[in-house]
Amino acid sequence: MDETRLTNLSPVTLAYIGDAVFTLYVRARLAEEYDFKTDRLGKLCSSYVCASMQSAVLGMCGEELTQEEQDIARRCRNTHTPAKAKNASMSDYKRATALEGVIGYLYLKQERTRLEELLKLFYDTATAKLAQGKKGGGNV
Repeated sequence: MDETRLTNLSPVTLAYIGDAVFTLYVRARLAEEYDFKTDRLGKLCSSYVCASMQSAVLGMCGEELTQEEQDIARRCRNTHTPAKAKNASMSDYKRATALEGVIGYLYLKQERTRLEELLKLFYDTATAKLAQGKKGGGNV
């Protein structure tokens, strides 16, 4: 996509694309790492792609973003969205939209190396946060 068209895309559209890309990345990684049935994979995936986790990940990884990515995140976070947060606070929902917007932007800009780098960082950060929250150890 050319730079002008990309710059003029709605932040909600960037987040829409980013949500799909991040969900696919998480599903693929979980399928590689765990020999679970799909219902269990789906539940585990939901713990990665929910607004509260995405918000936390952005908070932990925000300084890793370039200035351009921070600008995109800010633009996406501050946009008016027609959707309402279902199972998250509005602030978590907006930060999750910011994270998804950055992913969508990089995907559409075809910056695959940087996209892969951030997806891995976001996934690994979420994995560490989930492991930290586990009580009593054991497998995921």
